[in-house]
Amino acid sequence: MTSFTRTKAIALLVVPSLVTLLLAAFCGIGYILGRVLGLPVRLGLPPPLRLAGLLVLAAGFGLQAWLFRHRRPMDVLVSTYETMAKSIRGAPRRGQARRDEPLILSGPHRHVRHPLYSAALLLAAGWWLVLDYTFLLFAAGFLFLWFRFVVTPFEEKELRALFGAEYESYARATPRFFPSIRRRGRTAKV
Repeated sequence: MTSFTRTKAIALLVVPSLVTLLLAAFCGIGYILGRVLGLPVRLGLPPPLRLAGLLVLAAGFGLQAWLFRHRRPMDVLVSTYETMAKSIRGAPRRGQARRDEPLILSGPHRHVRHPLYSAALLLAAGWWLVLDYTFLLFAAGFLFLWFRFVVTPFEEKELRALFGAEYESYARATPRFFPSIRRRGRTAKV
């Protein structure tokens, strides 16, 4: 078994497991927080708002499908695993290491730097709206904070180390999670 094949196998096991544990932790913390604050288990959202949650879910699944047309799911898993492993080891972010994927600037990456996280946030918000559980609102908020303050700062340092000025130019022109009308005219010139 080659080193890359072994990395793919490990990534296939480790990344989904850690993501599931993280989401379960956020839901658990959200439930406890809701109880401590005396909030009801369900907020009693009106039916039209709950139905709008289906549109939010559709947008999240659609964004994810669009992303996977431009980047294979296995490549996403391996890249995520490599970044996580470096983060845990505290490895320096110099050079390409074993990563050889190109900087993706097509598809949803033209509009946001982290479309996978954008899709995850849409899905979390959509499930909250549809199911109307208070803990899902907290979990969606924790997920946003996790992506914003833990994952993307490390990942963007990694991308700057891998792609240099090309990524820097792209990051200046492209919002992190949510498309911006204000920035619409300033597309990345890389």
